[in-house]
Amino acid sequence: MQTTQITWRALKRGLVGFGWSLLTLLLLCAAVVAWVGSVLDWSEPADFTRTQAADLPYLAAANAPVRGKILAIVTSTATMQVPKDDGVKTKPAGFELTELARAYAVFTANGFVVDIASPKGGAAPFVQDDDDMGAFDYAFLNDPAAMAKVNASIALGAVDISAYQAVYLVGGKGTMFDFRQNPRLQQLLSQSWQQGAVLAAVCHGPAGLLGVKDADGKALLAGRTVTAFSNAEELFLIPAAPAVFGTLLEDDLRAVGANVSTGPLYLNHVVVDGRLISGQNPWSVWRLAEATVQALGVTPRERQRNGDEIAVQLLGVYQQQGLSAAQQWLLQLPPDQLQRLDRGLFSIHLLIALMQQQWQQASDVFSLLRQLAALLNTLPGAGLA
Repeated sequence: MQTTQITWRALKRGLVGFGWSLLTLLLLCAAVVAWVGSVLDWSEPADFTRTQAADLPYLAAANAPVRGKILAIVTSTATMQVPKDDGVKTKPAGFELTELARAYAVFTANGFVVDIASPKGGAAPFVQDDDDMGAFDYAFLNDPAAMAKVNASIALGAVDISAYQAVYLVGGKGTMFDFRQNPRLQQLLSQSWQQGAVLAAVCHGPAGLLGVKDADGKALLAGRTVTAFSNAEELFLIPAAPAVFGTLLEDDLRAVGANVSTGPLYLNHVVVDGRLISGQNPWSVWRLAEATVQALGVTPRERQRNGDEIAVQLLGVYQQQGLSAAQQWLLQLPPDQLQRLDRGLFSIHLLIALMQQQWQQASDVFSLLRQLAALLNTLPGAGLA
């Protein structure tokens, strides 16, 4: 009986101790959440859904003379099959709306007429991620003329490639199904290249460059430096990507002899190799589009950087030069750019670092968030949102 009582008392002490430990852990987690939450932007996001081109000075003031034509090519593949634990799920594919809309803005603002083509022609399917949509994206979506081109895209079989000074291959997962091994697309791009045009591609768009030949019949990409959506980015988002696509794009590019340059995950990275211009991911579109305009002999018009661009640039400084350089860069940022800087994008990169168990990077990104919050609190009439 005495042994039973001693055991019961010990059990009660253990349960009480466990309870206090659990309570302490919960309080600690709550404190961490509150600490992190104190530097995030909880304000209501700006509503850009009704934005028109006339609302944006960069587009409204554009009066550049017509300098030529650019052909944007998008996918016709609307869906893809993704293996899941409980079977196979149908997921959207299509082209990325932001990757077309932002380049379209740059091209048209600098005097280029943009036509849109797709493998099948007709209404081209697109993916619209509302979390990534900004003013220029909605301005495109609300532009009847632009959307008419999307909904009545030119079939590749009907394209006269000689009419275009540049071709822009828009990304989107659908390209992995109808850009690769597409004889008509390869023929058009080969002809365009041999005529001296600029070829630009972003994210999954470089899939269209596979199989393209130069004037000597050799692989266009052999020995050239390009970038594209990296294996690391692909597998982070879709672990089953090899099963979905058959092969990964970065591997495909290396297989045809390309020198593939990759930057940090989900940050701006653009490679210019003569008339061949490529961007790694959606955050590379602005710079890629302006590099394309420059390759066509035109100095790009000045444009106010968007909040996501400023955030990406700051994160790029951190990745390339370290925390101290990023902190100094942030200190030198003008007040108007401080206020526009997209803290939500920082939060995403903080989450990515935590998911990859990159504790030092997570700590550094959080430090930059804290510094940004402190700087915003010093601005006249501006507190922490």
